[in-house]
Amino acid sequence: MNWREITTLEEWNEMLAKSTERGQIILKHSTTCPVSSNALQEYEQYLQDAPNPDLDYTLVKVIESRPVSNQIAEDLNVKHESPQIIFIKDKSKYWTTSHWSVTKAHITAVLD
Repeated sequence: MNWREITTLEEWNEMLAKSTERGQIILKHSTTCPVSSNALQEYEQYLQDAPNPDLDYTLVKVIESRPVSNQIAEDLNVKHESPQIIFIKDKSKYWTTSHWSVTKAHITAVLD
């Protein structure tokens, strides 16, 4: 797997700080939602091919890690959605999309 899961606010703060050096991609995933399950498959398919090597890839489970999910929405001033993919650069949202728009083709078009 080419992504890591974050579960704590400390990990989120480290990731946000690191976004000044490297782009950060985060997938907000709901373990109870079929649309989110599909988005996770698309994310993993993108990562199995040749993902952009200049980015770090992360996953947050929105139910299990609710405080982290809420803090991301607050820090980036992004409405919480699930599934949702967010590209973070310089501690700000650079790009985001959600629901059925989280596809391998869409991710590839934006990140590569």
